[in-house]
Amino acid sequence: MEKINRRTFNIKLTQGLAGAALLSNMPLSYGLNSGKQDKKLGIALVGLGGYAGGQIAPALLNAQHCYLAGIVTGTPSKEKEWMDKYNIPRENVYNYENFDSIAKNDAIDVVYVVLPNSMHAEFCIRAARAGKHVITEKPMATSVAECDAIINACKENGVKLGVGYRMQTDPYTQEIKRYGKEKPLGNVKYVRSDSGFIAGSWITPWRLQKKYAGGGALMDMGVYAIQCCIYGAGANPVSISAQEFKTKPDYFIDVDETITAQMKFSNDVIGNVFTSYNANGNNLFVSYERGWVELNPAHSYGPLSGRTSRGEEIKFPFQRQYQQTLQLDAYAQHVLTGSPNYAPGEMGKRDLIIVEAIYKSIAEGGKTIPLDLGDMGIVRV
Repeated sequence: MEKINRRTFNIKLTQGLAGAALLSNMPLSYGLNSGKQDKKLGIALVGLGGYAGGQIAPALLNAQHCYLAGIVTGTPSKEKEWMDKYNIPRENVYNYENFDSIAKNDAIDVVYVVLPNSMHAEFCIRAARAGKHVITEKPMATSVAECDAIINACKENGVKLGVGYRMQTDPYTQEIKRYGKEKPLGNVKYVRSDSGFIAGSWITPWRLQKKYAGGGALMDMGVYAIQCCIYGAGANPVSISAQEFKTKPDYFIDVDETITAQMKFSNDVIGNVFTSYNANGNNLFVSYERGWVELNPAHSYGPLSGRTSRGEEIKFPFQRQYQQTLQLDAYAQHVLTGSPNYAPGEMGKRDLIIVEAIYKSIAEGGKTIPLDLGDMGIVRV
């Protein structure tokens, strides 16, 4: 596995570090407030790029069950900035060379890997061997083999593993799952999700290099559309076919630009996925026997919005950093109390199996690829 220093990536920070309060009236049915704990887990962020600085760190300011305890960075100039901003003691600051010594630090309970995709496996495995619980940002890794290595390392070292799928704890996701379970509009028949944006000069350069990103739009945005279709259908796909399109081949030289995929699910639901680095998409549409439900936007930071064929609006209160705070508190509760893990490693691996099947289908001219996933990664809460 190639070791890459985080400093080599030209990450353009989009910080805006104002925190926001966690909604205190979140319904208990969402399972995010199960049990009371006095202990708050200390989380160390590995990689201090735009997402860590603009979303995760501010979210931790308002978490009930965890807090920002440490940082790992390859950029010395960031150390003092983060120490001052988040009151992080010097002994909780690490770089990529001395990272393994975090094993001796009892103030750090969880390591959250927020690095380029190609670095996820290395630092997740090192964190697990240091005896720390692990969260890895999505996608879990760049291959199924790397996912297996991460899962095995966590099992061997007796630590918990989660994937940074913030949408899994979002109330809009839970509402779509409720429609599937309670069936107010009947059984699901069809699902569709689009996820993409128009990439410009601002996009972080490593995302356009396969050796760092593992792929293009599919690895970055496509996993959102895959996730949406799966929780909308309430089942895993049993087969998939896909096509790739490039309208800017001179720009997207090394990675995919636009991909469409068609899926059949184990409950006979049909689904369509669209993802792109050259077209905007941010929605989920679920068709039932007696109507439909739509989220648009469906997977951005918020505010999200939805509606139904009955003319009803799906609307929850919104505050900035809301998704990540719920995500991190839910994971902390999983570690502390054994409550559900909304995004386990098996879910991240499942999605990479699907991604690899999509790439295989494209390479074979759109051939239908069978999948044998069972209920792998399905979390019904």
